[in-house]
Amino acid sequence: MSPIDYTHILTKAVDELSDSQSYRGLFHQHREGEPLPSGKSLERIVELSRAILFPGYFGNSTINSQTINYHIGVNIEELFSLLIEQIQAGLCFGVENSGQCDCQSPCRATATQLAAEFISRLPEIRRILATDVEAAYYGDPAATCFGEIICCYPVIRAVTNYRIAHELHRLNVPLIPRIITEMAHSETGIDIHPGAQIGHHFTIDHGTGVVIGATCIIGNHVKLYQGVTLGAKSFPCDEQGNPIKGIPRHPILEDNVIVYSNATILGRITIGEGATIGGNIWVTESVPAGARIVQRKSKENYSG
Repeated sequence: MSPIDYTHILTKAVDELSDSQSYRGLFHQHREGEPLPSGKSLERIVELSRAILFPGYFGNSTINSQTINYHIGVNIEELFSLLIEQIQAGLCFGVENSGQCDCQSPCRATATQLAAEFISRLPEIRRILATDVEAAYYGDPAATCFGEIICCYPVIRAVTNYRIAHELHRLNVPLIPRIITEMAHSETGIDIHPGAQIGHHFTIDHGTGVVIGATCIIGNHVKLYQGVTLGAKSFPCDEQGNPIKGIPRHPILEDNVIVYSNATILGRITIGEGATIGGNIWVTESVPAGARIVQRKSKENYSG
């Protein structure tokens, strides 16, 4: 095939890919001063947040009690600046995708206010994460110390991202919370939607394959094992057949619930306080407090 023939093929592909019908719904129209959130900047936001929440374990490892105030101050300053930019980008994205593109773009003052509010919540995020570290340590006989939990256990990375994202979600920041939890999903295999509500002393043993849906409500002292799905069984549709958004459709797990590996719990049902769900169980009905749901062992009769 001659170079001229190649040119024809490439030109034809460009023309087809540039046709507005082919990229409908797949194209972001750039507007001056309204960038999309940056994955690289959000990765840095997570790095800084982890360094602030777990000083010495993430970020600068040479930090000590005499220099901690300085290091946290420097990290907070950089975090604040990045948050303003990324929250503003998220707000612009939200306006564009709500069908209100003609409205005035979200101002920097709003993003600054939200960034400051998020940073004010970091002490509370750390307080709750400390309980998650404690739950992981006391829930695993193989763990030797809290430091091992923080350094090695995927649940801490995933739950840290979730708790950061959840606060941004509570502040009604679009898109960014989901990106942050999906970063943890890629890193750990644990998929927690930022809209889920999770209490203190929460842990996931091993972790890979866990899915926690957007409208889940999880109480305190709850433990999950690998492969657990807290999902939706079904959802109503509108007149056009599209799923209705925002309705509660995921499980409620009350305090002190344990769910073992590869259990699937679906729908807006309640797993009562202190209940235990065994491995490889499919649960679609509410479970009373204190119940123990396990697989039945099959019994075979042998004739003599």
